[in-house]
Amino acid sequence: MSQAGPILFVSNAERPPFIAALDEARLFPVVDTDWASAARAVEQVQPAAILAAMHAGHEPHMAPLARKIADQSPYLPFVALDAAGMLPHNALPFSSRGGNSDRLVARLRAALRIRTLHATVLRRLPEVKVALPDGDPARDATVLLIGRGATYPALSVALGERVGVVGALSIEAAAKHLNTRDLDGVVLAEGFTARVTDAFLTVLAEDTRFRSLPVVVTAHQLTQSYDLPNLELIPGEPAKVAANALPLIRQHAMEAQLSRTLRSIDAGGWLDPRSGLLTVEAFARDFAKAVEQTLARGGGLSVARFAFDPGNSRAQLDAARILSRLMRQMDFGAAQKDGSVIVVFAETDFRTAHMIARRLSAVMRHTSNGKHEMRSDPVVSVDSLSPSDTARSLLARLSADASRAAS
Repeated sequence: MSQAGPILFVSNAERPPFIAALDEARLFPVVDTDWASAARAVEQVQPAAILAAMHAGHEPHMAPLARKIADQSPYLPFVALDAAGMLPHNALPFSSRGGNSDRLVARLRAALRIRTLHATVLRRLPEVKVALPDGDPARDATVLLIGRGATYPALSVALGERVGVVGALSIEAAAKHLNTRDLDGVVLAEGFTARVTDAFLTVLAEDTRFRSLPVVVTAHQLTQSYDLPNLELIPGEPAKVAANALPLIRQHAMEAQLSRTLRSIDAGGWLDPRSGLLTVEAFARDFAKAVEQTLARGGGLSVARFAFDPGNSRAQLDAARILSRLMRQMDFGAAQKDGSVIVVFAETDFRTAHMIARRLSAVMRHTSNGKHEMRSDPVVSVDSLSPSDTARSLLARLSADASRAAS
């Protein structure tokens, strides 16, 4: 894989042998610099990725280098080799145990694909009126935490202070979440045997949907390799695990954000890059047209409204992404300004729509966020189009039903 720019290798010692594998993988050229010169080298070399060996003496230079890298555009991958402590928010952890160069090559390839995606989005943004979401992508990330040991509650809090957390006490429960939600990482904590851990990682590696997903294992040594570029072993206290897993999670959340933005560009700006559903304006247009056509030719049309606590905007976003993943191609929806999410079920009667809405609501109830444990349970109301309806009257009745259900 080629890329625009070399790889910058930062170290105060000689280049380790496994770095030579980058040349063999055609990830080259590799330019060497020491820690004192690293920030300046970023400007001079204009690298496509940075590898930094965490040897003694790097500490005073780490934060300035991380800030310099974070300011670059498009996305500049920053991989920290063998870090012992907590990392900056944009430094991806990588353990070079055993000198496994294949893992490093895979990690870089995955990160460079995101850099290319970012460059593509930046190039195409002027085509339509789409705003690239700003702020930290991690604020919208969702992580699956699997475990049942003593550290599980502390890990749940440590991760939940940074991202949304979906908890699973068994591998079977985890599998259901993997199939129904858009996740930005998996943390596999203690409570499982090495054999179960191996089986779980093997299944993830064999499914192309999850191959680029960050997977953090906290309780077992990894005795064999898996085709998971962003698999990392991070033992230690929950706060350290969460802090060092976060850069991998953030990178995946940014990739998902960029992919939704690209789809929005392809759709002429009518998709919301944060939620993956229609924008409010596009929803109003399509809903009015759907009502008009249904009344003219007959058939069924039902609408479901999922209302959340207005102070829990994260629950609305999480629900919108679940709906964008699970709803049928013929259906459409949007996150509304009042904190609700509305979905239109085409060619669907009231009973079927009610059943679908109940199932979707059940999926939404499992996300927690930090210590506050704000409830994600939606107030659900469902209604169907009648011959005397307009788009406005149907939505008004739906909102009135939701108000009565909430009271």
